[in-house]
Amino acid sequence: MTDATLPTAPLSSAPSSNARIALVGNPNSGKTALFNALTGSRQKVANYAGVTVERKEGQVATSSGRTLSILDLPGTYSLRARSPDEVVTRDAVLGKLAGEAPPDVLICVADATNLRLVLRLILELKAVGRPMVLALNMYDIAQRQGLRIDLEGLARDIGCPIVTTVATRKRGIEDLVAQVEALIAAGALGAENTWHEPDAGQIRGAHREAQRILKANVQAADRPDTFTGKVDGVLLHPVSGLAILFTLLFVMFQAVFTWSKAAGDLLGEGFSATGAFIAAHLPPGLLTSFLTDGLISGVGSVLVFLPQILVLFFFIILLEDFGYMARAAFLMDRIMGGAGLHGRAFIPLLSSFACAIPGIMSTRVIDNKRDRLTTIMVAPLMTCSARIPVYTLIISAFIPNVKVAGVLSLPGLVMFGLYAAGIVSALGVSFITRRLFWRGAVEPFLMELPTYKLPDLVNVLRSLYLRGKIFITRAGTIILPMMILVWFLSSFPGAPAGASDPAINYSLAGRIGHLLQPILAPIGFNWQMTVALIPGFAAREVAVAALGTVYAIGNADASPGALATTLSHHWSIATGLAFLAWYVFAPQCASTIGVVKRETNSWLWPAVMLVYMTGLAYLAAFIVYQTAKASGLG
Repeated sequence: MTDATLPTAPLSSAPSSNARIALVGNPNSGKTALFNALTGSRQKVANYAGVTVERKEGQVATSSGRTLSILDLPGTYSLRARSPDEVVTRDAVLGKLAGEAPPDVLICVADATNLRLVLRLILELKAVGRPMVLALNMYDIAQRQGLRIDLEGLARDIGCPIVTTVATRKRGIEDLVAQVEALIAAGALGAENTWHEPDAGQIRGAHREAQRILKANVQAADRPDTFTGKVDGVLLHPVSGLAILFTLLFVMFQAVFTWSKAAGDLLGEGFSATGAFIAAHLPPGLLTSFLTDGLISGVGSVLVFLPQILVLFFFIILLEDFGYMARAAFLMDRIMGGAGLHGRAFIPLLSSFACAIPGIMSTRVIDNKRDRLTTIMVAPLMTCSARIPVYTLIISAFIPNVKVAGVLSLPGLVMFGLYAAGIVSALGVSFITRRLFWRGAVEPFLMELPTYKLPDLVNVLRSLYLRGKIFITRAGTIILPMMILVWFLSSFPGAPAGASDPAINYSLAGRIGHLLQPILAPIGFNWQMTVALIPGFAAREVAVAALGTVYAIGNADASPGALATTLSHHWSIATGLAFLAWYVFAPQCASTIGVVKRETNSWLWPAVMLVYMTGLAYLAAFIVYQTAKASGLG
């Protein structure tokens, strides 16, 4: 790969054997792909202290024996931070993160096919005064498109060396590491930090300077590549674009069932066999009950749905890497604008499909307070991954696995309908909120569309691995302690002498369930379901684990693999459908309530959210149960 360098004057300071390198760049610039190419498997993921922003750090061992610590900072367009992600990036670059040393070298990652926006960020980073390298990524696509970039002139104008890279194919990685080492070895500590929050005049000046640099060093192709334009003409069309979007979503939810069924069944059989083995080799007692009913039936009832969650994230990661998600945002903007949601709300709502917490955090990119509050209040209605175990369990129990029109899976159709119900309800609540309480025009939506690129399979699999790891960790840190509590409540006190009913009926859980059950009787919930809803407030998927524990203690034949069959014997179809309706609107987990309080700096909005979502859940379950019961499904 070609690189362009500037001479650097050595300073007197001795080079360190270890150095911290920060990757900075616009979203969709291939920054994470470059991070993966640099660090490989030598990386760890955590959160920054005090926030839910993801922190990725990895190690690179150079040929000279130096160890480089690479920090992958969240994408940003400017150091004028507007979102939690951008705040972290700004503070990391300026050396203001508590407990973390400032980076020794900055690597600014740029999409070589779209330098217009990143040039303004480069000018801001240069003002920080730290040594910097520009990694001109996706350079092969720029060449294929016929773009002509004067690397020497660009390096001279921006005042830092340039290395061209193709991160997905690991091209230019050695040159980039060598350039970073050269800066460190030269002791090029840079000038004093002169960056400060710019005013309107300085922003316009930076924009003019970026335009000058772009015009002087980048020439468009004589014959522009029209591939992107042609594809966008179809994918962004108001009719064909929406049809393709909904088809992709439909295929995604079909695949959640059809692709993952064999793996899910295998996991269920494995947990069942493990429970049977323990029961056969340990004497009856509290220890055996804890291991089989609390641990295996509880946590195992959630882990069997790991394949469904991985399939869902596989599609999301693939579409993000391809560059389609930004197009989906523009398509959905037309619909969301009619419902009173700002176009910027699409990304928070999309994030809420994984978890409402990062979705709510990312609403900080919305400037208008009312638009931001509206988005916060409807984000939990999007179907988060924690609902998948609940949906999959009930669908498996009550929806026959048959084909519709000889091709489509009926369970997949139902799953798609549940996701659609969450989306429609979010749009409906937003529409009512804006019309009744917060009238006003919605601001226009502007967003940079990334270049289409083929996803790198290794990066997709690595991201998928991290998502699965997070889910399994959640099972260990949240679900397991809750299941120990549920098992204890379901096991103590034991049945009195001569009791004829199952022992769980006399337990604390049984007494709590029977006490609250009359409140939920109109929506068809029995006392076991009532017990499951209580720990479900910690995390929605815990409700499945609680059902597994409660029914395992009350039924010797219950197991993670057979829980769906157990429920189909104990519940009516009307009850099962009402349970699904409840979870479309179910009140958020305690963590989400806490994040809403932190983001709004008030207990008012978490209280409003809890009340309105509980009310919607009860009303939906009541209508579904009573209608199904009147139709003879009770």
